[in-house]
Amino acid sequence: MSASSSNGLLLTSMSGRHDKMEAGGSSKPEDVHPSDHHEQLEHDPDDPFDLDNTKNASADSLRRWRQASLVLNASRRFRYTLDLNKEEHYEKRRRMIRAHAQVIRAALLFKLAGEQQTGFGSASSTPAISPGNFDIDLEKLVSMTRNQNMSSLQQHGGVKGVAEKLKSNLEQGIEEDEKEVTDRKNAFGSNTYPKKKGKSFYMFLWEAWQDLTLIILIIAAVTSLALGIKTEGLKEGWLDGGSIAFAVLLVIIVTAVSDYRQSLQFQNLNDEKRNIQLEVMRGGRIVKISIYDVVVGDVIPLRIGDQVPADGVLISGHSLAIDESSMTGESKICHKDQKSPFLMSGCKVADGVGNMLVTGVGINTEWGLLMASISEDTGEETPLQVRLNGLATFIGIVGLTVAVVVLVALLVRYFTGTTQDSSGATQFVKGKTSISDIVDDCVKIFTIAVTIVVVAVPEGLPLAVTLTLAYSMRKMMADKALVRRLSACETMGSATTICSDKTGTLTLNQMTVVETYAGGSKMEVADNPSGLHPKLIALISEGVAQNTTGNVFHPKDGGEVEISGSPTEKAILSWAYKLGMKFDTIRSESAIIHAFPFNSEKKRGGVAVLRGDSEVFIHWKGAAEIVLACCTQYMDSNGTLQPIDSQKEFFRLAIDAMAKNSLRCVAIACRTQELSQVPKEQEDLDKWSLPEDELTLLAIVGIKDPCRPGVREAVRICTSAGVKVRMVTGDNLQTAKAIALECGILAADTEAVEPTIIEGKVFRELSEKEREQVAKKITVMGRSSPNDKLLLVQALRKNGDVVAVTGDGTNDAPALHEADIGLSMGISGTEVAKESSDIIILDDNFASVVKVVRWGRSVYANIQKFIQFQLTVNVAALIINVVAAMSSGDVPLKAVQLLWVNLIMDTLGALALATEPPTDHLMHRTPVGRREPLITNIMWRNLLVQSFYQVAVLLVLNFAGLSILGLSQDSNHAHAVEVKNTMIFNAFVMCQIFNEFNARKPDEMNVFSGVSKNPLFVAIVGVTFVLQILIVTFLGEFAHTVALSWQLWLASIVIGLVSWPLAVVGKLIPVPKTPMSVYFKKPFRKYRASRNA
Repeated sequence: MSASSSNGLLLTSMSGRHDKMEAGGSSKPEDVHPSDHHEQLEHDPDDPFDLDNTKNASADSLRRWRQASLVLNASRRFRYTLDLNKEEHYEKRRRMIRAHAQVIRAALLFKLAGEQQTGFGSASSTPAISPGNFDIDLEKLVSMTRNQNMSSLQQHGGVKGVAEKLKSNLEQGIEEDEKEVTDRKNAFGSNTYPKKKGKSFYMFLWEAWQDLTLIILIIAAVTSLALGIKTEGLKEGWLDGGSIAFAVLLVIIVTAVSDYRQSLQFQNLNDEKRNIQLEVMRGGRIVKISIYDVVVGDVIPLRIGDQVPADGVLISGHSLAIDESSMTGESKICHKDQKSPFLMSGCKVADGVGNMLVTGVGINTEWGLLMASISEDTGEETPLQVRLNGLATFIGIVGLTVAVVVLVALLVRYFTGTTQDSSGATQFVKGKTSISDIVDDCVKIFTIAVTIVVVAVPEGLPLAVTLTLAYSMRKMMADKALVRRLSACETMGSATTICSDKTGTLTLNQMTVVETYAGGSKMEVADNPSGLHPKLIALISEGVAQNTTGNVFHPKDGGEVEISGSPTEKAILSWAYKLGMKFDTIRSESAIIHAFPFNSEKKRGGVAVLRGDSEVFIHWKGAAEIVLACCTQYMDSNGTLQPIDSQKEFFRLAIDAMAKNSLRCVAIACRTQELSQVPKEQEDLDKWSLPEDELTLLAIVGIKDPCRPGVREAVRICTSAGVKVRMVTGDNLQTAKAIALECGILAADTEAVEPTIIEGKVFRELSEKEREQVAKKITVMGRSSPNDKLLLVQALRKNGDVVAVTGDGTNDAPALHEADIGLSMGISGTEVAKESSDIIILDDNFASVVKVVRWGRSVYANIQKFIQFQLTVNVAALIINVVAAMSSGDVPLKAVQLLWVNLIMDTLGALALATEPPTDHLMHRTPVGRREPLITNIMWRNLLVQSFYQVAVLLVLNFAGLSILGLSQDSNHAHAVEVKNTMIFNAFVMCQIFNEFNARKPDEMNVFSGVSKNPLFVAIVGVTFVLQILIVTFLGEFAHTVALSWQLWLASIVIGLVSWPLAVVGKLIPVPKTPMSVYFKKPFRKYRASRNA
């Protein structure tokens, strides 16, 4: 009991800050810091439900809380938790597919053919394959790629020969034509795989039926039905057992419908996650398509962080390294070149650049076979889910105890002859009451006790988290946020700091060159070539055209030129094009013999270009001050080389001036290299480091990337909500400072002093202790590497912050993984970054990050609303039945009525309260402390006020109802008792309906604000009210009710209505700041301490 009694209702992790105002209210964010907690809110190692973070939790800790939970229906309760055997299963399947790929593929094709023959094929199945108009058949292609057969590749004439047989052009790709794509899909299959079918509705019905208490109730109902029909005949005898059976059936159906809808929402979100968008070369232009539309023959450019979308062979590449661990299970990086050109679908590009020719798609790849053979695991526990399981376990133990007490009390009173029926006759008389009557009465008593367990054990409480998360995730999609990891959705509500990138997140990522320094001076018009020597323009053009991952496409019809690539590449390509760059001509007249792809650590990238047979030029492009430091000369406006020493200060000042105007500064430089000093062998060439000294400066460009509209307001909202926004960028410190001032991250120029604004290299050179101290003060970090970002995240987390971090590059993956919430960018982010993240920001906009914070807080707030509502029902129902059972031997709330209350409370209540949209009020309070109690003092106050009111009114009705309602003179005593009990049931349900409004706003006086924005809430309250009228008025003996007069209906509504003014009065009662949970925990801690002493 000690393990489970200190959970949920009690506490869990707070590496975040403690909220001084409990469940709502307002404390100034700046007054609170993560270190200012109650000392009592520390981690409890003995509590299995005390998990700081489930993101990187061990399997043992996840297994431990499952075993400690009191569960009535394990298959339903743990449906959305992590499959702890998933990795092992995945590894087995991968090994089996690697060993028996051909057999598995043949079996899958046979199965698909059968499904298509009978008309049962799924939409994602691969279409029937016909050989088509190509000179190589599918089986040879599949065999060559799967076995990585070099001799087979050579027999087909190498990559060029395979491309010719596939009627594809290695430079231009396939034609951008619908018929062409369809023909290839028919000949070689589509890049899809048959998905494992999700659970059908009948499976959810089956799982809902697995609840132990419902099974017991069904057995009791069948027993009661048999005994009733035997003793009272079919006409009257079926009512007791039949009504319970029907109520149980209704609970099962409603539960299954709710669960099924949830599963469909998760399924849709999973489909969205799998639909990767990528670039392919078609008809000479780069186009963006879905991964499902890739076909055999496509030419695909590969860059760092991309996922290899299909099987294929390398056309050309530089320093291309592939992480094949997802397929081979080995974590080593494989370097790809002409000796090892085969690429496997599903692997990631770890380094370098290249182009591949697609040779296998869908189930003709090992990745496709693997995906087709494993089911998508949507399971993953969230910290809130774990805590709610703890709370449900605690309440369940209390409920079980109460049920046992009621069962014993009723049985003792029954067999001692003190229990009377509705007509006043003693139910059990020793030696006179028949065995069948005794069994029937005992079954009814047992049924009541079991029904109390159904009401008392809040089985739906942990599942309310998945309900509100499923709702929130669907709505967040509209707010441009795709949740990959459920726990991130709620953890975002606890975020105390956001470490944001600058480019594309705080800015628009729409870059244009607005300033240029070339020929030793500033150009009057940034892209006007008139003042520059042709030799200088030629070198700039060659450097830009060759040292790029972008592309310039000239449409055949003479339309506008299309420039593709990253925003920075596009800006520089556009600028060079206006200077007169002939992209295609330059690329055809010179060849890249080696490349050093742009690296976020070195902040520059370079290429070695061979002109004709003799000249080698090395072109560099990167961060202006870094490239400038490598230059020893510059080319003046006459095309003459000049020593740079006298002009270096001029260029430095130019860079500073542009940076202060929030421009990104990029320098372009080159040098010549003797051909004899260039390695001849490919193996040596791959290991060659491009010379980066004695460079000639050609140009420095200033690129404008304007701030996003609304970002300043988003930063202000975060600050007022107690969330500190930090900017971490690879840009120059002056550029970072200018943008930070523009966005409102820095309030004034006077703040821009170290360590508030710091360079990455300064931060990384500090000791670990110093970094922790400095991290608290950092607002802007410039010239940072991905490793600096990781060090900052680690330091902030050690200080107790809950850290959200944005990232888009492959090297950001460690920081995204380390952070409490990793946010990757949907447009500019690489696949590696997206896979390491928890949430994908689809529009790359910082304002969308703030919306995620709102939703995170909303999830927590909605769960608290539901807990307050449910516990009020629990406390009231249990006390009423216990007191009545102990005193009179009968309970006013019958089994069927309790099942209806359970339905209102569990399923309908969760639907109504867990789907409340977020409000601005949520952003006027500090972050939710992760170790903050689930049931705050404000909630305790609210639920106790309402519970005591309900218990008092209903017990008065139970014991004095006959006289109060004017029924004591009724000649038919049994009817009078039925009216009284119906009145108690009706008043109880009315109290819950009206209290549902109170639960919407635990800390606000106006409980109706925003109610019109949640039509589902209004609909559920309306449906509950209408069903209550039908149950009381028309279901009569079936529900153990009688029709009430309009006066009694009015009285019932008034009793419920009183809960509104009572809630207002209750909110005037002050609550202590120290959480009640601290007092609950003390005796258990003392007991454990004495036991361990």
